[in-house]
Amino acid sequence: MRYPTSLPLVALPLAVIAVASLASAEPSPPQKPTIAKICTTCHKAETGVLRGYFDNVSLKSKAIQIKIDDATEVLPFDDKSFQVVNEKRENGDVALLKDHKLKKGHEVKVEYREENGVKKALKLTAKPPVELPKEALLSTAEVEKLVALGPEKGKYFLFDSRPALRFNEGAIPTAVNLPYPAFDKMADKLLPADKKALVIFYCAGVTCNMSPASMKKAVALGYTNVRVYRDGMPAWSEKHYGVLSAQALKESWLDKEMSHVLLDARSAAAAKKGFIAGAVSFPAAKAAKLVQTLDLSQKKAPIIVYDEAGGTDGVTVARALLKAGYGNVKLLTGGLAAWQKAGYAVATGNIATKAVYVAKPKPGEIDVAEFRKYAASLPDNVLIIDVRTTEETSAGMLKNARNVPLPQLRERLAELPKDKLLLLQCNTGNQAEMAYHTLKELGYGNIRFLNAKTTFAKDGSFTITKD
Repeated sequence: MRYPTSLPLVALPLAVIAVASLASAEPSPPQKPTIAKICTTCHKAETGVLRGYFDNVSLKSKAIQIKIDDATEVLPFDDKSFQVVNEKRENGDVALLKDHKLKKGHEVKVEYREENGVKKALKLTAKPPVELPKEALLSTAEVEKLVALGPEKGKYFLFDSRPALRFNEGAIPTAVNLPYPAFDKMADKLLPADKKALVIFYCAGVTCNMSPASMKKAVALGYTNVRVYRDGMPAWSEKHYGVLSAQALKESWLDKEMSHVLLDARSAAAAKKGFIAGAVSFPAAKAAKLVQTLDLSQKKAPIIVYDEAGGTDGVTVARALLKAGYGNVKLLTGGLAAWQKAGYAVATGNIATKAVYVAKPKPGEIDVAEFRKYAASLPDNVLIIDVRTTEETSAGMLKNARNVPLPQLRERLAELPKDKLLLLQCNTGNQAEMAYHTLKELGYGNIRFLNAKTTFAKDGSFTITKD
C-alpha cells in the first residue's frame, strides 16, 4: 500500500514532542539485583549471570526460581541445552536438580541468555564445599567438647562469621559475632591479644566462604592457631540448641513477627506470675511427656525456650526437643531475668498451654479457606488460573478454572485481565508461585497464589492439604 506524499508537514515544538513522549511512556519497573549482597564479598556482578540461592524448580514447566535477597527470578530452560554443574559431576542435564536433591537455599550461579526481555537459563552451577586443608578443620564433635568446657577452660575463642542478622536469629553457645564483611573494622576489638590462642571461625555451612575467608584474614594478622568449623550452624543445629540474647529475641523475632514457637520452661505457677507475651507453658519437670504430645507438623519449626535465669530448666526442655527430632531449637541466654533486665515488658494472666506453629505466609500467598470459597463460587471480578501443563490438567481440574500453563503465560497475557483478581494454582504451589513472580514482573498487581498440595478428580472435585 502506498501512502500519499502530498500531505503538508507540520512542525511541532520540541517541548511538545518531549511532553507527548513522556505522557505515553510507562514507568520502567525497578531494576532487579543480579547478585545477592552476601555474594559481593567474593564476587562482582557480571553480565548474563545471576548469583543467589536456589529456591524452586518445576521439571514439568521447565523453569527454575532463584532468590536474590528480596528479589525473585523465574527463568525458563530447555531440557536439551540446559546444564547443571555441581561438586559431584562436571556436566549433566536438568535431572541432576532432582537426582542430587539440590536443597532450597543452596548458593548457585545461573548463566542466562536474554531473549525478547526473557532470561533463559543456560547453566546452573551449585556452589561446592569450600576446600580447606584437613589440619585447618574442626569437626562437630571437637567443637562440642570445647563448648562444653567453655572459653576459659577450653582456652578458645569462637567467632560467628555470619552477618549480625543471622547471628541474632541463633548462634552456637559461647560464640561472638565477627561478621566477615565487617572483619577489618571489628577484628582489633574482638580478636584476642595472644596470637597463639586457638581461634575458631564458623558460618552457614560447608559451601559458605565467610569463615574460611575470616581464617585467611586472621592468619595474615599473625594468628598461628586458627581453625574453621566448616559444617557450621546447619550441622550444629541438627543435634544441639543455639542461643540468642533478649535483644535478639525481641528485635529479630518478635518485632519482625517471624514465625516461631516460644516455650516457657518454668513451672506453671511461676509462669502465671509473668511471662513473655506469646509464650506457651512447657514446664521442664514435664518435658519428657509434653514433647510426646507436641505436634508442630514441621520438625524444622523454630522453637525458642527460656527459663527463669538461664538455668537447667531451659536446657532440659531444649534437649528433650532435640531428642524428639526438632532440629531448630534455640535457648534465650539469661532467661526471663535477662529479658526483664533489658527493660522489656512481661505479660500476666493466663498463659497458653498448647503450642501451635503457623508458618508466615509467602508474599502473595492466599489462605486455603479463602481459596475454597472462591473455588465454590467465583465472583465476576475473580479468575482462577491453573498454571499446570495440559498433560497434568487432563487428569482433572477445577470446573471454574482457566488453564494457562506456566510456560505460556507471557504469550497469553490477553487472557489475563489486570482489572480482575487472578488466583494462581497448581498441584503443589511450586508452579503457582513461579507464575506469581512472573506476572509480578510483568506489571500485574492483583494476583495471589495457592501454596498447598491439591489433587483433582475428573468431575472437578478437589482436596487441599497444607503442611
